[in-house]
Amino acid sequence: MNRSTPTSENVEKPRKLICVGDPLSLPTDVDTSEMVVINTAAAVLDELNEPAIEGVWIARNHLPQLSELRGVCQSGLMLRDMPEGVALLDCDIRVLWANRRLRQWANRPDEAPVGMTLYELLDNPEIMGPDFCPFHTALATGDESTSTLCSGNNQYFQVHAAPIVHEDHTRQLIVTVSDISEEILQQQKLAAIHQAGRELADLRPSEIFMMEVDQRIDLLKENIRHYLSDLLNFEVIEIRLLEHTTGNLVPLLSVGIDQEAADRQLYAHPQGNGVTGYAAASGVSYICHDVVNDPLFIPGVANSRSSLTVPLILHDQVLGTINVESPQPAAFGDSDLQFLEIFARDIAFALNTLELLNAQKANTSQQSCDAIHSAVAMPVDEILNDAVNVMEEYIGHSSDATDRIRRILQNARDIKRTIQQIGQKMTPLEAVPVGIVSMQQQQLIGKRILVVDDDDQVREDAHQLLERYGCVVETAHRGDEAVLMVRSDDDTQSYDVIISDIKLPDYSGYQLMLRLGEIMDQVPMVLMKGFGYDPGHSLVKARQNGLPSWAQLAKPFRLDQLIDVVNKMVESHQDAPPKLLSEEERKAKAAATPES
Repeated sequence: MNRSTPTSENVEKPRKLICVGDPLSLPTDVDTSEMVVINTAAAVLDELNEPAIEGVWIARNHLPQLSELRGVCQSGLMLRDMPEGVALLDCDIRVLWANRRLRQWANRPDEAPVGMTLYELLDNPEIMGPDFCPFHTALATGDESTSTLCSGNNQYFQVHAAPIVHEDHTRQLIVTVSDISEEILQQQKLAAIHQAGRELADLRPSEIFMMEVDQRIDLLKENIRHYLSDLLNFEVIEIRLLEHTTGNLVPLLSVGIDQEAADRQLYAHPQGNGVTGYAAASGVSYICHDVVNDPLFIPGVANSRSSLTVPLILHDQVLGTINVESPQPAAFGDSDLQFLEIFARDIAFALNTLELLNAQKANTSQQSCDAIHSAVAMPVDEILNDAVNVMEEYIGHSSDATDRIRRILQNARDIKRTIQQIGQKMTPLEAVPVGIVSMQQQQLIGKRILVVDDDDQVREDAHQLLERYGCVVETAHRGDEAVLMVRSDDDTQSYDVIISDIKLPDYSGYQLMLRLGEIMDQVPMVLMKGFGYDPGHSLVKARQNGLPSWAQLAKPFRLDQLIDVVNKMVESHQDAPPKLLSEEERKAKAAATPES
């Protein structure tokens, strides 16, 4: 008879269970010989470390309320799926449990990192502070602690550790971890932008002394291009400066812009001048997410799909605009707008600083030129007055002497003009952006003005004020000197404006006007008077003989009134400038004029 050997499948192993509460609550068919009896459900986790445990029995009277049990289950799910990292650490800072998000940040989505320290889990990050031992601090003090960690892949985490104290006085830590990389990078970028702004026009005294204005502008443009490209990652850049007198937006810097677009004339107007004109006119930034469907946009690059335009503003005044473009639609967001607006303020300040440096250097140069000119102008006028008197005596007697005197006249005038041109080259009339010239200044440059007055101070003031605007000023003491000065001019050019006192040592301003009318086709006369009575009624008689009502001045000069009158006189003869009459024209005019 064969006898079979019992197999392991036929032998029933006893099951080892954990019982929470009274063992008598167990079913009768359960073997209690291997039972582990505990009093609280909280102690179950400690006993589950033993691999032989196959199950847990909880007596009903030890079960929490169903609502509490449901809450525990829901809390577990919430902790598992929270967008922030959560971990439970023991007293050695080792991980007892970590939620899904923390495991993802640690590149261990499917691995339970139990037993690792939190530092090991996060790839041994650098502790940035403020607490450089946040976990040990929380365990030692029993208070919460916070710090910032930076991982090797430039990811920043803020950790918050809160201690848990058990009945047996052991401690654990609940740690929450937040990814603050974007916030930190934004702060770093802002700091870099502020630093870049400070360096835009950062010139040492030696550099200011050695560099010309154009060189400083080129340095500023290169710094702007560098920071916009390398720091803000903008590749297509255009900066224009606003000419306030005309509204024209003058190009200053173009990078990656089509040449045709860079040369396009734009004005600070909300219609027909693109986003740039709108931003300059309104002083408001503009994000164009889709250039195809934006009615304001005028393309600067063929493949542009979105743009960002910010006004350059200083002290509530628009100085110009800065525009960047991208081949990607909706490439610019609120953070790009914030960064560019901050940098635009720095650009505006840098431009203003350069203008102030330019004005300061120009002012010093102008003072030197003014000092030289003031010492030369009046003596040269004396040479001119004496030369025309001498030439009058030699006309018809010695052509050689007359020619020599004419050369003296020309050389004397060239000396004054050279000094004036040097001063104008070294300094602008007012601090305006490079390439922008005042229309008023432009109109007066090179205009010849004759001032007739026996008061030295009046003649000096005329030189000082009018030559600032580029005028060529000559003076005479008396009426007969003024007539000779006019007669000595070349037939193709005469004075554009003649300003005379109404009372001269030899005759009145009105009489001078009549004498000049005998040798000129039209007299660009302006009469001036001081306080007091006009005994000869020069102004009344002059107006009756064609002097415009506005062509009069009061002494001492007010610059705005002087420039306004001179401008009007120049404009009134713009189409037909005054000129000397030929000998035949003088005789014909004298014959046609009835004797008074």
